[in-house]
Amino acid sequence: MTKRACPFPETFSSQYKIHIGQQELNNYGVFGNKYRQEIYEKTKNLLFNGAKAVVGKIWTGEEKSVEHEPPACSHTLLRGQTLIGHDGRLTKTSGAPVPATRCCVCQKSQGSRTRCSQCERQVCSSCSRQCSGCSSLCCSVCTIIDYSGRYDEVLCCSCST
Repeated sequence: MTKRACPFPETFSSQYKIHIGQQELNNYGVFGNKYRQEIYEKTKNLLFNGAKAVVGKIWTGEEKSVEHEPPACSHTLLRGQTLIGHDGRLTKTSGAPVPATRCCVCQKSQGSRTRCSQCERQVCSSCSRQCSGCSSLCCSVCTIIDYSGRYDEVLCCSCST
């Protein structure tokens, strides 16, 4: 004699133990849209409050320069090699950089090299490009080619913004 079949096949599958977490509730739950909207609003408020605090300090001049930070670099763009200090601020490197023996792009050591005006690294003549906007020599990493016009234009990072 064989075993008899389960008389309730459709109800047996729903008896599995399934963990439903917060992510499943957010994605598939009844109040999923409400939860997602709350998370979105909270994130947006945090971002805007942080941006307002930074802009407020820059424009009102609340943030004074510290003795170890040069006053000219407090709110201006720092060009070249920078370091993150112990206080979390960007500072310009001091001293002469170690001369590179290779090109920073292709890593070849033959030929003459010039200094990139954006990142101040050594670049060979085949990897350097001249900016159409400011006519400075930059490496191919620090340039962007603009294809939107009739002719292709090479723009450095400063001119592209």
